[in-house]
Amino acid sequence: MRTTKLILSLFLLGTLIVGTAGIGLAQTTVTVAYWPGPESEAMQKVVDWWNANRAQETGIQVRLLTFSRQDFFTRQLVALAAGSTEFDIAFTTTYIVGETAPYLEPLDEYFASSATGDLSVYIPSTLESLTFDGRLYGIPTDVSNHFLYYRTDLIDELLSNQAWQERYAEITERYLGKALAPRPPEEWTPEDYVGVSLFFTRRINPQSPTAYGTVLQLRNLIFNVMLWNNMLRAYGGQWIVDGEPALTSEAAQKALEAYMIIIRNGATPPDSLNYEFPEANAAMGSGQVATAIHWSAGYQFLTDPNSYPLVYDKIAIAPVPGKVTWVHSLGLGLNAASPRKQEAFEFLAFLASEQAMQMYAENGGLPPVASVLESLADRRPEFVSVAEHVDKYGYVESTRPETQAILQALADNLSAAWSGQVDPVAALEQAQKDVVNILSR
Repeated sequence: MRTTKLILSLFLLGTLIVGTAGIGLAQTTVTVAYWPGPESEAMQKVVDWWNANRAQETGIQVRLLTFSRQDFFTRQLVALAAGSTEFDIAFTTTYIVGETAPYLEPLDEYFASSATGDLSVYIPSTLESLTFDGRLYGIPTDVSNHFLYYRTDLIDELLSNQAWQERYAEITERYLGKALAPRPPEEWTPEDYVGVSLFFTRRINPQSPTAYGTVLQLRNLIFNVMLWNNMLRAYGGQWIVDGEPALTSEAAQKALEAYMIIIRNGATPPDSLNYEFPEANAAMGSGQVATAIHWSAGYQFLTDPNSYPLVYDKIAIAPVPGKVTWVHSLGLGLNAASPRKQEAFEFLAFLASEQAMQMYAENGGLPPVASVLESLADRRPEFVSVAEHVDKYGYVESTRPETQAILQALADNLSAAWSGQVDPVAALEQAQKDVVNILSR
């Protein structure tokens, strides 16, 4: 009898152990702070898959924590600085990664010892965009870059019509000091871009089929500085050279002057001072603008016949003149205060895989994984160019803690020049002073 009771007790105990093991494996919950919107909707699909397929075997459940886009980064930074454990994985971007780095775990050693995560899936410049002081603080989940958008019907005509070419040479000699011959958009320099912008402006060329040669995004926003910064890079400039601000350099003066020639001569719509992403789409989509240097995200809208029936089949993309593009990444980092760092990293390591990034992309994300982007070319043809341009032409201007402050200082001073309130030279001189002060704090 005792033997029977003992066997029964051991059986029940064994059943309990097995049962609680099956349940207990999913007792740790990792919380991911995430930017709300299309990105979080795409990431929720990945999280759902993990919870359905990996939670039991790893003992890790994952949940997203989203809060308002307004002041998102400020709220998150306050929480990180206070040592909050409300979330284990933080959301970061290229322009704030240096600011958040003191509160994040460097990921290099984690990945070096990981059997699952593979950083080599990412386009290298996007890893650089989330690296500060030589250490990686985030894995990229989304990437943004810039394209040159142009009207194929107009540029094809310019490249084949001798009368147009003669007129183009006259206009460029008058406004730029040298007669230019038109070239394919893939070969454009900033000078070519300015020349074409002038040629397709009716105020300058009464025979132009469009009212404006281009559309500039001139609202006082840091994201519009990122667009202008391509001009700076194309002319060989940078914000900082040998540790010192270089915003009064010859390259900076040429970059600002390129914009000013377009503005002064009415080659961008007159209300461009209020323009950002949606207004640029609307202007290009109106049929009255020939070119634009614009975010890659604009392509899906401009080629949609329901959104822009006048131009959807006439829009093509090329490298930004000078073959440069600002690389802006969104990503995820590991909260240094988290008591669940190893568990949180397991989910990050999963995200650093083609499988996870494929799911993310198919649900609306834009991960910088070339193979994933290329696999979606049938429904998002621009993704192939995103992968190519970010890899070949992408640059990271800065990930230092002061990046956001520098961007705002540039936005303030460049906007003052673009609006005509301040002389361009004076605007750059003030920007130089402001950045010196920012770096000396």
